[in-house]
Amino acid sequence: MAKVKITETSLRDGHQSLIATRLSNNEILPIVEEMDKAGFYSMEVWGGATFDSCLRFLNEDPWERLRQIKKRVKNTKLQMLSRGQNILGYKHYADDIVEKFIRNAIAEGIDIVRVFDALNDIRNMKKTIDTVKKEGAHCQCAISYTISPVHTIEFYVNLIKQFESAGADSICIKDMSGILLPYRAHELITEIKKATKLPIELHNHCTSGIAQMAMLKAIEAGIDIVDTAISPLSSGTSQPATESLVSTLMGTEFDTGIDLDCLGRIADYFKPIMNKYVENKTLSTKALMTEPKTLQFQVPGGMLSNMISQMKDLNASDKYEDVLAEIPKIREELGYPPLVTPLSQMVGSQAVFNIISGGRYKVIPTEIKKYVQGLYGKPAVEISPEITKQIIGNEKVVTVRPADLLEPEFEKNKAEIGDLAESENDVLSYALFPQVAKEFFEKRRFKQFENSERGTI
Repeated sequence: MAKVKITETSLRDGHQSLIATRLSNNEILPIVEEMDKAGFYSMEVWGGATFDSCLRFLNEDPWERLRQIKKRVKNTKLQMLSRGQNILGYKHYADDIVEKFIRNAIAEGIDIVRVFDALNDIRNMKKTIDTVKKEGAHCQCAISYTISPVHTIEFYVNLIKQFESAGADSICIKDMSGILLPYRAHELITEIKKATKLPIELHNHCTSGIAQMAMLKAIEAGIDIVDTAISPLSSGTSQPATESLVSTLMGTEFDTGIDLDCLGRIADYFKPIMNKYVENKTLSTKALMTEPKTLQFQVPGGMLSNMISQMKDLNASDKYEDVLAEIPKIREELGYPPLVTPLSQMVGSQAVFNIISGGRYKVIPTEIKKYVQGLYGKPAVEISPEITKQIIGNEKVVTVRPADLLEPEFEKNKAEIGDLAESENDVLSYALFPQVAKEFFEKRRFKQFENSERGTI
């Protein structure tokens, strides 16, 4: 057994899970040099919802954030999360956008790209894998972990073999709902270790209250790397606390070798920042509460809170339990999709409509229709002809890789945004989030104009 390596997630998933990805550059940049001294294997700093949040809520350029972090971090690998053909958005993008985006992310400082697909459809990951390999960075392929009659250990071992054949440098078990039970984790990792020599990483969430136990059993089974978050940004719907795990493993064969004093300084830095988010109610008590029902219904914390809010708006809060019970039925009918972005939101909405509209599939969101048409990829189990007909009628189901149906998009986006885009990165930001990016560029242009006017006075 070798020492366990740690990926520190607080600058991406930690604040995404707890405070809707609201940490700003002013809050992040002063501490990254100290974080670089701790001895982490990597720091997850980009991807996921950070990109959208920078532009939409913080009026910051996500590319500039990455550059500024890279300038300060000299010893630790920088990591990002990509949703494969969805990149960092919520729909499939054409191959030219995926290729340019990943290439530029690596050029700006990303060392490790963790790529996953919501349906575990490797066809939706292939363009990202090929680009990462071509650019000489580390490609980590992640399984979207879920539980169903078909999602057996054998299913996951076969999936990992596909990842390895496609060019993965390491594998991540991505347990976004916090449903990987401790003894199951031990069994799964033991079997994966027999099937591959690639390093294995565990990413889980504390939502259901079992993450720390699952992590320890994973370590005992020989996992190579685990994801944790510095304590002020840990637990609840986030990851287990870094300091707690480092202390647990100290003096054992798994000792991380990470500097606890350094971790203490990092935690002390973040405590007042997180207190601010408690006071302004960005950090809600719901995000910190343990929800064991997650184990029963496989619903991630973010999906739970979205459903509660949606039902409140519809004056249907009394039907919450009915909606929860509907989710497993929908999953079975739709081929057991893992409940991860964007499928968690789609399945949640369908469950709400099924309960409050007076009939199952009486109201069907467009996204669910596209999913059944095959436009998101292939589910683990084929959807029955009866359900298919009920949802899309006589529409044809797509069997090719969904992105094969998309025309190149970069030049079209470049022409649309015109001279508001000052770089290729700007065009890519616009391609992913057109309205949000355009507003950001317009504010930036106005600020530049104001500054030049001041300079002439």
